[in-house]
Amino acid sequence: PTLGRIMLMVLVPFGSGYFLSYLFRAVNAVVAPDLVEEIGLSASSLGLLTAAYLFAFAAFQLPLGILLDRFGPRRVQTVLLLVAATGALLFGIAESETALIAARAMIGLGFAGGLMASFKAVALWAPPGRMPLLNSWVMAFGGIGIMAASTPADMAVQEFGWRAVFIALACVTVLVALVIWVVVPRRGEAGDAPREGLGQQLRALRTIYSDAEFWRVVPIITMMCGSHVAIQTLWAGPWLADVAGLDRDAVALTLTLMAAAFTVGILGSGALADWVRRFGYGPLSVMSVMTVLFLASVAGLILAPEGWTTPLWLLFAMTGQLGILGYPHVAEHFGTALAGRAGTAVNLLVFGTAFSIQYGIGAVLDQWPSDGGHPPEAYATALGIVLGLAVVAFLWMVL
Repeated sequence: PTLGRIMLMVLVPFGSGYFLSYLFRAVNAVVAPDLVEEIGLSASSLGLLTAAYLFAFAAFQLPLGILLDRFGPRRVQTVLLLVAATGALLFGIAESETALIAARAMIGLGFAGGLMASFKAVALWAPPGRMPLLNSWVMAFGGIGIMAASTPADMAVQEFGWRAVFIALACVTVLVALVIWVVVPRRGEAGDAPREGLGQQLRALRTIYSDAEFWRVVPIITMMCGSHVAIQTLWAGPWLADVAGLDRDAVALTLTLMAAAFTVGILGSGALADWVRRFGYGPLSVMSVMTVLFLASVAGLILAPEGWTTPLWLLFAMTGQLGILGYPHVAEHFGTALAGRAGTAVNLLVFGTAFSIQYGIGAVLDQWPSDGGHPPEAYATALGIVLGLAVVAFLWMVL
């Protein structure tokens, strides 16, 4: 099939699922004030509620790789999206903190295959040499999802209420699942690859998790990507309100600009890594430079200099996810046979880290009294802990 046909029948359906994955991941940054007011959540409860998505997402990464190889991305993603839609519906009608957490975890489980199913579909359908290009386009759908989770989502929530928005999103998720099932041609569903037994699967994972090079680069990948997901999809909004003193509309606008910066960073990083390879530099070289910029942005947010709020958050959004440049390094290190499982092994740690940071920041904020918000020193302490761990991880890789 032509590249245009692949884009229409494969990339757009799976990209739409990844769009929803990021929209649901980030939308709590917008609806947080409504949840706190209606349900009476503390900062730690809000962190736990939002991070439940990440916990379920991370927990399903290893079995996800096996399912994608055995049943193909079309079948697996269709079923998972229906699970996510059910979770969104339950979230929209939940009346208690426990019910919200359970529904949020179901949403996370349902979107666990958003990126990996898309990458698997691209691997099955991409013309020779076009896989990196198509992968970057898939990730751009995630950037659009963050944009939709900012000002547009805030406008919808203010107009219709957060419950109606989640119920509507549940219906959209069902629609995308049906599109994937009906539109995407069948390929990779007949068990073309040899099926491995449980013992072989466990030995492969042991090979990955006992490898020294894996543990050299993965800590900084997890700290960059994990902290970026944890902060941009939840705590950036409260920081902008409590520390910068922005009103709700200004917070939503800043989150929209951050989403645009995220998209630019994702698309630009792939092109930059491809360009510097001509001069003998690998993706880790680009990632190292971007890590320094990311650490500088976090340090700046701790100091919170007046007038620099928006530029610092844009730099944070643009560089935080560029830890993904470590993924091809890990894949090349393990070779084709283990590349897929190595990717899901990294993903497990990334989203486990994101869960811990998202919940942990809320726990730190709760150490200060709250009167509708938290003081700047509370956020500075939480971000300082994140910065310290990231610096240690970066020095571990470099030294």
